[in-house]
Amino acid sequence: MDVFEQIVVKIIKSQEAIIGPVAIEQAQRVPHLKVDWDNQKIDIDGDEPVVIDDLVEVYKELFGNISVEVSKEAAASLISQVPAGQLPKALK
Repeated sequence: MDVFEQIVVKIIKSQEAIIGPVAIEQAQRVPHLKVDWDNQKIDIDGDEPVVIDDLVEVYKELFGNISVEVSKEAAASLISQVPAGQLPKALK
């Protein structure tokens, strides 16, 4: 699992801890993101930073800026592994 997929998993887990199964349902709505949560499988088919931005935006639309902060905290431990220039805007 690459760093972007790991970030997606951490974000979904953090959101799930707060809002429950709605977090998974919302993640499954994100274009170019395939979520098989039962098997903890994530597939990003497209521009990875953009897909992560879209994921954070879906949560933000429902639950406001607190969702953005939760996402940033979830991804914090992996940020140093993101290739230079590819950090999703939502995580800056």
